[in-house]
Amino acid sequence: MIKDKITLVEGDITEEGVDAIVNAANTDHVLGAGVAGAILKKAGAQIQAECEKLAPVDLGQAVVTKAGGGLPCKYVIHAAAMRLGGHVNSESLQAATLNALRAAEQKRIKAIAFPAIGTGIGGYNLQSCAKEMMRVVYNYLRDNEHTTRLQEVHFVLYDKHSFADFKREYDQLPEDAAVKAAR
Repeated sequence: MIKDKITLVEGDITEEGVDAIVNAANTDHVLGAGVAGAILKKAGAQIQAECEKLAPVDLGQAVVTKAGGGLPCKYVIHAAAMRLGGHVNSESLQAATLNALRAAEQKRIKAIAFPAIGTGIGGYNLQSCAKEMMRVVYNYLRDNEHTTRLQEVHFVLYDKHSFADFKREYDQLPEDAAVKAAR
């Protein structure tokens, strides 16, 4: 079941026990504030050095680094939904989300965790983010149902408000399984 592969979690993405977490990145892969800052704090300076070797990337693209440090995952997928100092838009959010899923496939990842990309420093509306990310993930899983290695896609939301917005969008997905939501 497609919907059964999607899980909502209220918590800290840097503590999520999955194969890879997604960083809400910029095209220069400078790890500064928000999710990127939390990842840098836990992973250590080596992740910034690895990012610098891969930068810059085109808007909407995603690249993979090793997680390292105190992160419980193996990889970090840096999904560039904005330019450094810029803002996220619908097109860049959708492309970054889709390309993060594709990058996960290339690394044979089975479990991935996404934050609400672009809703902090990127200035993107939380409700729009929830609707667009949920749609991209659901459609990807549906369209690749027989070929994807992804078995779990977690949306890790930092607070109750974000969780509620994503839960509303999750509830509007076609019913093919019971809700899996953890708090």
